[in-house]
Amino acid sequence: MDIYLYNTIKRKKERFEPIEPGKISMYVCGPTVYDTCHIGHARSAVVFDVIVRFFRAVGYEVNYVRNFTDVDDKIIKRANELGVAAEKLAEKYIQEFYRDMDALHVERATFEPRVTQHMDDIIDVIGRLIDKGYAYQVDGEVFFAVTSFRGYGKLSNRSLADMEAGARVEIDKRKKNPFDFALWKASKPNEPFWDSPWGKGRPGWHIECSAMSSKYLGETFDIHGGGKDLIFPHHENEIAQSEAANGRPFARYWIHNGFIRINHEKMSKSLGNFLMIKDVLKNAHPETIRLFLLAKQYRKPIDYSPSAIHESGLALDRIYSFLSRVNDFLGVFDDASPGRRDETHWQQFCAAMADDFNTASGLAVVFEAVRSANRMLDENHEKSTPDLRAAMANIRRGILQIGAVLGLFQEDAQAYLKGKKSVAAEKMEIDAEAVRQLIKARDEARKNKDWATADSIRDQLAEMQVVLEDRPDETVWKIKTDS
Repeated sequence: MDIYLYNTIKRKKERFEPIEPGKISMYVCGPTVYDTCHIGHARSAVVFDVIVRFFRAVGYEVNYVRNFTDVDDKIIKRANELGVAAEKLAEKYIQEFYRDMDALHVERATFEPRVTQHMDDIIDVIGRLIDKGYAYQVDGEVFFAVTSFRGYGKLSNRSLADMEAGARVEIDKRKKNPFDFALWKASKPNEPFWDSPWGKGRPGWHIECSAMSSKYLGETFDIHGGGKDLIFPHHENEIAQSEAANGRPFARYWIHNGFIRINHEKMSKSLGNFLMIKDVLKNAHPETIRLFLLAKQYRKPIDYSPSAIHESGLALDRIYSFLSRVNDFLGVFDDASPGRRDETHWQQFCAAMADDFNTASGLAVVFEAVRSANRMLDENHEKSTPDLRAAMANIRRGILQIGAVLGLFQEDAQAYLKGKKSVAAEKMEIDAEAVRQLIKARDEARKNKDWATADSIRDQLAEMQVVLEDRPDETVWKIKTDS
């Protein structure tokens, strides 16, 4: 299968070819652990989790590395404000990250290195940069000289000359160029430090990823990923220092996910719209959040709003309701029974994912499968032929196979539906008798094969927040609950 992805550094979609056939090396920038994770962290984590799952599902062996930045200016500042050790604060938020990611079904990476565990590797890379003339020492600190690297700006498509002309960066007179960046920072009072050839201190932000990616993946690897906000300066600086130190290309493909906006505004603490994952999960099922995050292709921005989460919850309910319906229909049917398997939906899903990991189109395959399968069951509600049972088993198998890649539909369908918070019909001001009359009219329409009328009644009931479940002997209904 040919897989095409948008390569940021080439600014175009291109065919993916790993360095080693059948194997993929991939590095994604993880969180700086100074606070609880927000919904933006969730999008990046879920996006790359799905990409890795897809690669593995189609036969690749994936070596996936996602780091933790556990020493940084923000961590030190927050720790000092709280009067706790920086390493203790970092450990607290690493565990919170795991808690949030576990709730969202994000799988662990192959390796999850921490900066503090790789100081020797970081110091080694800095030493090589100094020896090669790409970095210089000043007052116990080390800076990378951006003008020494000819390709600086190639990822972000920025000209260093243009950046210098419009520079609004803080002037540090020790730097040869305002855009030179720190590789090693001299220690200050009340800060953690490590010994180095340049004195006691700690690494700058960018150098850590260069050292850890090469440690686990080699000096040149297949894919580097992260949010669009990391393109400049973080990823740009990674390229410069890595290629300068190693004398060879760094990452071959660059993947960046789009931002999350809150009610059409940029998410920021200053605007008071900074949503933490743990708070979002208080009011929505984890798979509802995950489905929302995957409902658009990863490079596009997503607008978060209560209504968007509500719609994702409805969509998830529909899929689980269908799975529950099929489970009841099939009973103890042998899902591995002999016969030709219909892999149409899986193939359609793979085609969508092979086109720059288009989860929106991939989810559309699932929704269409549910619609067509429900129609088949509606049309044959009084009979159960071997062909129909085999078809339903195949569709169920396909949806669950797709769900394994998307990290969705992981719960038992009946348990999911039973576990939803019930909302009393009286509270929703639902006229139970009116619902029964509509269901009776729908049953009559189905009996007469008037599918348009039957579908129209189902839609009318859905607007009333009524969910139908067609069983072999009757149609039952319930009030839809919030996800």
